[in-house]
Amino acid sequence: MDLTIDGVSVALGGRTVLDAISARLVPGRVTAILGANGAGKSTLVRAMAALLPHQGAVTLGGQPVATMEARERARRIGYLPQDASVAWSVPAGEIVALGRLPHRAPFAGPSTEDRAAVARAMAATGTERFADRAIDTLSGGERARVLLARVLAGEPDWVLADEPLASLDAAHQLDILERLRVVARDGRGVVIVLHDLVQAARSADDVLLLDQGRVAAFGPAAAVLTPERLRSVFGVEVVQARDADGRTLHVPVGRARAEQR
Repeated sequence: MDLTIDGVSVALGGRTVLDAISARLVPGRVTAILGANGAGKSTLVRAMAALLPHQGAVTLGGQPVATMEARERARRIGYLPQDASVAWSVPAGEIVALGRLPHRAPFAGPSTEDRAAVARAMAATGTERFADRAIDTLSGGERARVLLARVLAGEPDWVLADEPLASLDAAHQLDILERLRVVARDGRGVVIVLHDLVQAARSADDVLLLDQGRVAAFGPAAAVLTPERLRSVFGVEVVQARDADGRTLHVPVGRARAEQR
């Protein structure tokens, strides 16, 4: 089901953070939300998940997300917040199992399907061997994969991940991005907030580029990520390169001169 953003505006503390954002996101593709610091990326993802008040509408298959019953919304949209963490020293398998709560009746124990979904999510993220380990004994990259598995265990139609690469080294960043691409290849929708222009070009099918709370561009990554647009939005000069799959990458090499922006 398409996830449609229609004229979404958000004001926080009397300041307009998002101004009439519109875009139609389709399943089976990875959409990256990019923009400079303060552009409104995280605010937009939270609005898409109906986690803060906003004007305009976000609809999933034509149904307003904000009016969905909370359990239904949690079944259909999986949200991975920025700097997600766990406050308790509990086994990783129990953390992943929390992703099944929207599918269970109150006070009911896990069903056979719940256990199977948890197993599938942990297999998809390569976290099976951590199932019995306390989550606070895992590395940052291992914890990131467990928290992603918790979202995937809910088997949502859409996964919204807010800066899932934060604090990860290069190898773990590539690992998380590839796992999210697999989710999209399975037919679900994936939205990721990113800062890294190279990773966005490598992993995203589409890019929603924000500039000071407005849409600077939206469309296929190759069409949106151009040297001229990156200079205008980020104030950087880039050089172009190609990866092993032939995708064009834009590598920042310095700040743009004011007269060029």
